[in-house]
Amino acid sequence: MAYLGNAPAEKYISFERQVFTIVNSQTAYTLSHSVTNENDIRLVVNNIVQEPGSGKAYTASGTTLTLSAALVNGTDEMYCVFLGRAVGTVNAPAGSVGTAQLAADAVTNAKIADDAISDEQLDPTVITGQTAETSIATDDLILLSDTSASGALRKMTRANFVSGVGGTNTPNFSAVNSGSQTISHDTLTKCSITTETYDSDSAYDASNSKFVVPSGEGGKYHLVASINWDVNVNPNVIRFFKNGSEILATTWGPTAQSYIVGTLNLSASDYIEVYCYQASGGSTGWGSANRVYFSGFKIIE
Repeated sequence: MAYLGNAPAEKYISFERQVFTIVNSQTAYTLSHSVTNENDIRLVVNNIVQEPGSGKAYTASGTTLTLSAALVNGTDEMYCVFLGRAVGTVNAPAGSVGTAQLAADAVTNAKIADDAISDEQLDPTVITGQTAETSIATDDLILLSDTSASGALRKMTRANFVSGVGGTNTPNFSAVNSGSQTISHDTLTKCSITTETYDSDSAYDASNSKFVVPSGEGGKYHLVASINWDVNVNPNVIRFFKNGSEILATTWGPTAQSYIVGTLNLSASDYIEVYCYQASGGSTGWGSANRVYFSGFKIIE
């Protein structure tokens, strides 16, 4: 075939030979040129051409020549002839490499761009096709996307969940009355609730029977109060007062027990007290401790 210009120089290259220095007990030698496999060289030992291939005299890959048996220095001689050398002259055309040209597991992590994997490359059935876990073992790992770090993947353990998920609903408190109290007929009276059961943030003022929202803890609070009267009272009212003014009330009767439940949006330093009212025609109330209950907690949003 005719050429325009000079003919390729590779046409006139002679086969190259490499002579090896024998090392006792050694079966692996380094080739001076990379080869695809053992068929790219002709290996001669003691002037005898060897048969290439696995289970035969030798194999080769890249620059590694592997003998099936070691030779003896001073006794044996070995050289090879390169039957063809791969010379890179041009890059493969764009889009010319297909799946068949890639060896299994040939694409390593180093060759994948950090932001190259998107939803369309992921098989959701890898997750959705699995059986849901009903419990978490101590050493189990959970994978999540950290939105505060541009979606970087993070791992969590059960200990992370215990400390970082769900919150603790604090501040929280509970208090009861410490003794008897008489409520006059037709008179709105503040309930004396002076014994703390628990108080996570020292937010309950027992001496003044009120809950005070701590600094930095504004938000929605779920509050509950109840009264166990000495007798049936008809009617009776139990109320929440916020900062000295009524904010929530319930009316009961005839009954010996009344309660109020509410969720209030409170700011730091707001305070809540429990008031009651009865119109039985005379004075009544409660004659012992633990008859009035007041508790609450902040709702985690």
